[in-house]
This record gives sequence, structure tokens and C-alpha cells, in this order.
Amino acid sequence: MDRSLYIAMSGATQTLLSQTANANNLANTQSTGFKSDFEQFRSQPVFGPGFPTRVYAMSERPATDFDAGPLETTGNPMDVAIKGDGWIAVRDAQNQEAYTRAGDLKVTPQGQLLTNDGLPVIGNTGPIALPAYDKLMIGDDGTLSIIPAGGNAAATVVVDRIKLVNPTPGDLEKQNDGLMHLKPPAPGQAPRPPVAADANVMLIQGALEGSNVSAVNAMVEMIELARNFELQTQVMKTAHDDSGVAARLMRMA
Repeated sequence: MDRSLYIAMSGATQTLLSQTANANNLANTQSTGFKSDFEQFRSQPVFGPGFPTRVYAMSERPATDFDAGPLETTGNPMDVAIKGDGWIAVRDAQNQEAYTRAGDLKVTPQGQLLTNDGLPVIGNTGPIALPAYDKLMIGDDGTLSIIPAGGNAAATVVVDRIKLVNPTPGDLEKQNDGLMHLKPPAPGQAPRPPVAADANVMLIQGALEGSNVSAVNAMVEMIELARNFELQTQVMKTAHDDSGVAARLMRMA
């Protein structure tokens, strides 16, 4: 009895964790540049003294869906979307380089170029800081040009270039901050250097990439997970009832 009870218990626990991940995907159907997470179940032997006679269910996130989301034309010159493959380099909360597809940019009164989430955008030499300007233009290759404040409207000045990268998808992992990071090195290996800029990555100005989450698929998966949880709790109840019957038979004997 304890085997079926243990399997059902671990399965119900992992189903709740998968439901949490699926709910996160569903909550980000309108998030700019969001990449959904895959989830899968598998059985795992319980190792310990003696032979592994028990198994438990395990939920894991094997990968992130790197497919591009739909493009939405906004007409806002501060909105940019990656054309094809590639990422925008930013600084995360720990001041480490990370990567995003969310191109809804803004400029602070101090001239810092940030994402809508407040992350500094990286340029040729670090986080981008713009001088006072009358007009800002973002080129297809990420070049930032301005008409200086009070300057000649026909004279543009190139001040920096957004760092655009295109690392191998297998080298990236999504962390809890929703950004893509380079996977940590294997034990004994040196830390990975930041990804070099790729001149082939292009931007589309005046557009944003939407989330690649399918709301319909996420809802279907939510229903399936709810049914799985219900079945597992039924198995737990059946195991409990069978255990009670067995105990009564033992007392009768």
C-alpha cells in the first residue's frame, strides 16, 4: 500500500509545481518578449540502503521555448523588436550581463537607456548613457544617433550602439528574473565570458515582440493538470481505504 501511496503523493506534489509553472506562462501571455517554459514528468527511483524498490514522480523544466512571439507595430520610436534570432544585452539586478527580447525602451532624465522593467541596456562599453538631445534615432543595427540639444537639425551624431547578441540556444537558461543567462560552467571549468556582439542581428523600430505563450494551450494544460491532481488524490484515498480494510482483516485473523 505504501508504494502506491508514495507514488500518488509525489505525483500530486509535482503536479502542483507544474501547475505553478503553467500558471506563470498563462500570466505572461501579454508580457513583451516573454518565452514560455516547457514542463515534463518522469519517474525517478528512490535510492538508499538496499535496492531501489520505490519510485517517485518528478516534474522538471527541460528547456525554454525560444520561438519568436508575434510582432506588434506600435509606431513608438523607442520600441524595438529583434528581427529573427538574437537578444538585447542588459544588466540584471546583480549587475551581470543578461539577455532579453523585450525591446520597450525608455530614457531616464539622466540619459540612461533602460528597458521598461528598469534594466540598463548595454552598449559598446557598458550601460548606455545618452547626452542631452532633441531627437533620438535607433538604427536597424542598434546604432543610437541623436540630434544634440539645440544643435543643427540636419546634423546627427552617433553616440553608441545597442549590444545585440546571438548565442547558441543551448548555452542559455532562463532564471527566476525572467532573463536569459549563460549556463554556469561545468565543475572545474573557467567562467564563461560574456557573449560577443553579433553584427548580423537586426532590429525593427516601432514594433514589439509579444509573448510566445499560447493562451489556449496553456488553458488546456491547466485543465489536464487539474484532472491529473484529482486522479492522484483518488489513488491516495483508495490506498488509505485499502490499508484500513487490510488492518481490519488482520485483526479478525
